[in-house]
Amino acid sequence: MKKLFIIMAVVLGLVSCQQTEDEKAAPLMQRIDSLYRAGNYSATLNAITQLRANHPKAVESREKALKIWQEASLKMAQADIGRTDSALQATIWQYNAAQTFGEKNRLRVKRDSLQVRYDALCGTVRIIHHRQAEK
Repeated sequence: MKKLFIIMAVVLGLVSCQQTEDEKAAPLMQRIDSLYRAGNYSATLNAITQLRANHPKAVESREKALKIWQEASLKMAQADIGRTDSALQATIWQYNAAQTFGEKNRLRVKRDSLQVRYDALCGTVRIIHHRQAEK
């Protein structure tokens, strides 16, 4: 009986010394936080993907990373909206100033493509805002 108690105590001691999944994921979470604070959103998303692949059972870390993922995706989409809108406005101006039929056709295709991209990015932002409001 005494041996069983000692064995149980040793096993319990070994089990309690093991790191949790969230503790194992902590260095990667620190990297994710620093990348996000530095404004390197693409690298942030890549690091979060790595966290998901390497630490699937780190629930708390993954929940924090999801919020960061949404924020980084939102900031990237908003920046892309700005660039796309500028290109769209310039293309519309060029289209209105175009003289030849061929030039107008080429600019119309470019304008339509930019408009679709702009609409899709705005939809992405709306979805991210909706998901953020759910939580």
